[in-house]
Amino acid sequence: MVAFEGAAWTTLGAIAGLGLGLAVAVVLVHVVNPQSFHWTMELLLPWARLLALCLAVVLAGTLTAWLAGRAAAGKDAVLAVKEDW
Repeated sequence: MVAFEGAAWTTLGAIAGLGLGLAVAVVLVHVVNPQSFHWTMELLLPWARLLALCLAVVLAGTLTAWLAGRAAAGKDAVLAVKEDW
């Protein structure tokens, strides 16, 4: 369950990060460059690399959540609650 929650949150974070990063890139290329530097450039996105990085983030977040949940489940319940305080 903890791994599923970790996967869900990291997927949401990867999607949000990708969307916000693309928005910043579009603004920089199409607004800031022409206004500030009087030149523009083509915006080419490496979709395969971006998707691979998003998958790596989701896998890392899922693995981290699974390992943390496994470590917490292996302790005594009283000690686990005591550490939260």
